[in-house]
Amino acid sequence: MNGADFSLAGARLTALGSGALWWADQRLLVVSDLHLGKTERILRRGGPSLPPYETRDTLIRLENDLNATNAATVVCLGDSFDDVEAARTLPESDRLWISRLQAGRRWVWIEGNHDPGPIDLGGTHLAELPLPPLTFRHIAETGKSGEISGHYHPKVRVQTRLRSITRPAFLIDSDRVIMPAYGTYTGGLRSSDDVLKTLMRPEATAIITGQTPRMVPMPR
Repeated sequence: MNGADFSLAGARLTALGSGALWWADQRLLVVSDLHLGKTERILRRGGPSLPPYETRDTLIRLENDLNATNAATVVCLGDSFDDVEAARTLPESDRLWISRLQAGRRWVWIEGNHDPGPIDLGGTHLAELPLPPLTFRHIAETGKSGEISGHYHPKVRVQTRLRSITRPAFLIDSDRVIMPAYGTYTGGLRSSDDVLKTLMRPEATAIITGQTPRMVPMPR
């Protein structure tokens, strides 16, 4: 697996290049903000017709991460679906695919602001998941520590020798990790945005996703 190792509250974690988080000691894989069904939701609300492949592409990458890690537990950190209706109208082939991924594993759906209620796709539905020394929730809460969250879709811009690049990234400090969006059709919030600068400590770092994940000081 291509990943970057770090620790939070004594737990050793690996930020994978795909945007997933791996906790090897617990055989636990975390993904955030899949936004499955986004194409259908945009079209339903009168938006432009987009190539309808985002759910399939996201599930392919998730399956690859599950095969690579052999995870026993999967935690989806909220906004797994673009809205409740997108979850309800997910094609049967995709519903069966998710069921196959869930087979033999503990699967936890954390409630997000896009999908606040239970969905009929198996697994357990929770507002948050405490698994000491960590807690998994959708949106970061100030004053907390040992927290893994998503919601903001953080991305960073870095300068290479040849050009400037912008990529999804994990934001990490001594209190929390804010994970990048895992879904294919998801935008992002720059790490220099005031809300992220307020949540993250001055010494925070970022791990840039991609073929070779690397850690840099969090751009502000």
